[in-house]
Amino acid sequence: MTNHGWILERRPVEKLDSDCFAWREVALPAVGPGSVRMKTLMLSLDPTNRIWASPVESYLPPVPLGEVMRGIAVGVVEESADPRWKAGDLVQGMLGWQERVVVPGAALNGLPPGVTPEQWFAVFGHIGLTAYFGLLDVGKAEAGETLVVSAAAGAVGSLVGQIGKNIGMHVVGIAGGAEKCRWITEDLGFDAAIDYKSEDVAKRLRELCPAGIDVDFENVGGEIMDACLGRLALRGRVVLCGMISQYNATGAPSGPKNLANVLMQRGRIEGFIVLDYLPRAGEAFGKLGEWLAAGKLQYATDVVLGLEHAPAALDRLFSGANRGKLMVKVADLP
Repeated sequence: MTNHGWILERRPVEKLDSDCFAWREVALPAVGPGSVRMKTLMLSLDPTNRIWASPVESYLPPVPLGEVMRGIAVGVVEESADPRWKAGDLVQGMLGWQERVVVPGAALNGLPPGVTPEQWFAVFGHIGLTAYFGLLDVGKAEAGETLVVSAAAGAVGSLVGQIGKNIGMHVVGIAGGAEKCRWITEDLGFDAAIDYKSEDVAKRLRELCPAGIDVDFENVGGEIMDACLGRLALRGRVVLCGMISQYNATGAPSGPKNLANVLMQRGRIEGFIVLDYLPRAGEAFGKLGEWLAAGKLQYATDVVLGLEHAPAALDRLFSGANRGKLMVKVADLP
């Protein structure tokens, strides 16, 4: 049985592009006791892929050069020597950028009945958990407060804004381009949108958040985050989920100019990693499913066909070309 995958050949200097990878045949070990052979169906592409490929230690070790690129994927069990799984089961885990993989059965989680790979990645998986726990647990969001979401048309941001509306918040989204701003207001129900490509973000925040920002769900960092810090309300909270504007930077990023306002407003900035919340995933799944069934949670997917296109497709996250959850369809459902 042949198996192919993308090998990380060199560290990115700026972009994590196709030149960093090599398409190669990858050996598959035998299915030993407790292990499972998976066929990859859908691969998630995430900003954190850029972090994993860098040489810098983060919440996970860097992907070693010469190894298959790390990635979260949904797959179907082909052969199992673990009693928890049988052939045909849909599962997800850290399967990597490859067609097939043999992994310990304990490293896998099953998809809920009736949930497609697209729904899993767009609503329930690491994206949904990030949005749910980031806003409600880290951000301590409450009804009547003002929420600002950067990268609001992205996978996480679009869910965060809708969750904010579902609990009674005033929601302002920051996105790039008129169409994305239209989508989050007209289709997703955000109260207002700021087009960072054509508008003065700081000026618009003063107009749309006259009493300040109670929760800034920050996905971008840089100048966008700085503008939000300058508009922070008393006891405002900054949920630091991502800083995608800085992942490809080659020099040291400049410090926030409005950091002093966090002191004056007695605010709080807290970073978090979704892995910390995996033991509590069930709390989120129930509520996310309830909102989805009631039509109170919409999602968009940007599906690229073919694993061979994964390296090139990743740039859609950093150029802002994607809307909703970006993923690669590797194979059809059996």
